[in-house]
Amino acid sequence: MGKDVAAGGESNRRPPPPPPMPLGLRLQLIGLSAAIDAVERRDGTVNRALYSVLVEHLMSVRADPSPDAATGAVRSFDFTIDAARGLWARVFAPAAAAQAAAPMPVMVYYHGGGFALFSPAVAPFDGVCRRLCGDVGVVVVSVNYRLAPEHRYPAAYDDGVDALRFLDGNGIPGLDGDVVPVDLASCFLAGESAGGNIVHQVANRWAATWQPTAKNLRLAGMIPVQPYFGGEERTPSELALDGVAPVVNLRRSDFSAFLPEGADRDHPAAHVTDENAELAEAFPPAMVVIGGFDPLQDWQRRYVDVLRRKGKAVEVAEFPDAFHGFYGFPELADAGKVLQDIKVLPNEKVEPSE
Repeated sequence: MGKDVAAGGESNRRPPPPPPMPLGLRLQLIGLSAAIDAVERRDGTVNRALYSVLVEHLMSVRADPSPDAATGAVRSFDFTIDAARGLWARVFAPAAAAQAAAPMPVMVYYHGGGFALFSPAVAPFDGVCRRLCGDVGVVVVSVNYRLAPEHRYPAAYDDGVDALRFLDGNGIPGLDGDVVPVDLASCFLAGESAGGNIVHQVANRWAATWQPTAKNLRLAGMIPVQPYFGGEERTPSELALDGVAPVVNLRRSDFSAFLPEGADRDHPAAHVTDENAELAEAFPPAMVVIGGFDPLQDWQRRYVDVLRRKGKAVEVAEFPDAFHGFYGFPELADAGKVLQDIKVLPNEKVEPSE
């Protein structure tokens, strides 16, 4: 695992030199950044017509119910949770499992995109979930939550919780439990960036309200990968890496159209890193993934520190050269290493900090 660093003190270091990247990856990141800037307007709205062309048409892939040899025979299919609000999920499961195999853990995944962009069908997230299934050994349920600014706080959190309620009551539709048995009592939440924020909020809501009466689903752990947390304050890492690190800069991280009208980034949906952060007694163990080339890393370390001071079980997987969203690019060695770190969580009891 990456080095577990002490959280709570923001770094005053000089910005690290840009991590080495293949030219092809640099071009991908330039294209991704240009697409984001093209569709997100400065007034907090999204150009959905352009978005449908650049993202839904060019970047999306269909579910593939046939085995994929390149990812360990992982198949995928979609199912509907609530058609009225466009709430659906994509499942990633082995094409078959050994008859004697124990039931597989379930990982419910929430994609990134600043609460305003993307879906489980967008290629990088589809690819991440395929690798999570094949390399970590879990059945992945990737949730398509409603997007801002058309659907502001708390829409994404409501959808995230309702996806868990649906699974608790219905299991995973379309999955043959006799071929690929699953264990909903060993359910993990994972997500990156905005999805990492959703992981925290959904886990806390579930633990506080729904876990006591759940029929089948129990949260065994959560993996926020470079989660989006923030505030009106500018941290040293934000200032040092603005315009240096790819993907995230101050303007993009300030895009807060998911918050209620009139709210700023100190709203508790974004700013969950102070002592007033309320955590349920049954809040699950966490593994927080932090990249050393991510402008949001100081907020993430504050989050880890709050969990520790409140007595919650937490580990940190740190990758010094990792930029925001790194694990979506399999050509990077760290993208493979983080999967090995994540693989530990379903098989290891994480003890609370002293």
